[in-house]
Amino acid sequence: MSGERAIELEGTIVERLSEGAFRVELANGHRMVGFTRLRDQDLARALGPGDRVRLEVSPFDFSSGCVRKKLER
Repeated sequence: MSGERAIELEGTIVERLSEGAFRVELANGHRMVGFTRLRDQDLARALGPGDRVRLEVSPFDFSSGCVRKKLER
C-alpha cells in the first residue's frame, strides 16, 4: 500500500475460499476476505479455519485485506 498507512487488524479464519484466499471474521463480527501474497505460499498452506491472523487493510476499503502473519491462539 504505497502512499497510505495500512490499518492492522486481527481476526480468525472462518473458511478457506481458494489457494491464498480466506474468509476472516474480526472481533466485532465483521467478515472480510483476506489474501496472502504470492511469495507467502508457505503461509497460505499452513493456514486453516480457526487460525488467528493479522491483516493489513486499506483505510479506504474494508472489504478485503492482506494476511501478513499467523498469530498464536
